[in-house]
Amino acid sequence: MIKKVVNRVNTIANEYVLFWLHVVGSIPSHHVRRFFYRLSGIKIGKGSTIHTGARFYQPLGIQIGKDSIVGEGVVLDGRGKLEIGDHVDIASEVMIYNSEHDINDAKFAPITQAVRVDDYVFIGPRAIILPGIVIGKGAVVGAGAVVTKDVKPFMVVGGVPAKEIGERKDQNPSYTLGRAAWFR
Repeated sequence: MIKKVVNRVNTIANEYVLFWLHVVGSIPSHHVRRFFYRLSGIKIGKGSTIHTGARFYQPLGIQIGKDSIVGEGVVLDGRGKLEIGDHVDIASEVMIYNSEHDINDAKFAPITQAVRVDDYVFIGPRAIILPGIVIGKGAVVGAGAVVTKDVKPFMVVGGVPAKEIGERKDQNPSYTLGRAAWFR
């Protein structure tokens, strides 16, 4: 009984934090949002930005490297470990999940698996990354793709489910993504 009450209180506290992060996500100042995101436990590297409207599940599990951009309306799931590397460009409305339900379990139990997005990756708008995925260095995920399997370094994938459709020519990237858009 006590365990059940403690779990319920923890769930309510987590929902409260997520609610306030949702409110913070509407503040039109990159610096203010980043301050509160870091305060909630998200690790954000130097020069990285999270644009407005981002949604989070368990911020403590989210780590973003330096000089990375997370677009508007992105969903980042930190219920398991979510590692986003350096110089990563995640476009608008991308969803990265690391927890799902076991549809074959009688209790519909959750399954949580880490997700890793390596350096210099570009993820196009409205792509979905499922639990347990590793997206290799320099890979490109096309708009609207659903990634159900690991993506090899410098591969270009697209479709539902995502399949290899090409390969990046520059396999020694060294670019920076530039300054944060302060009011986005």
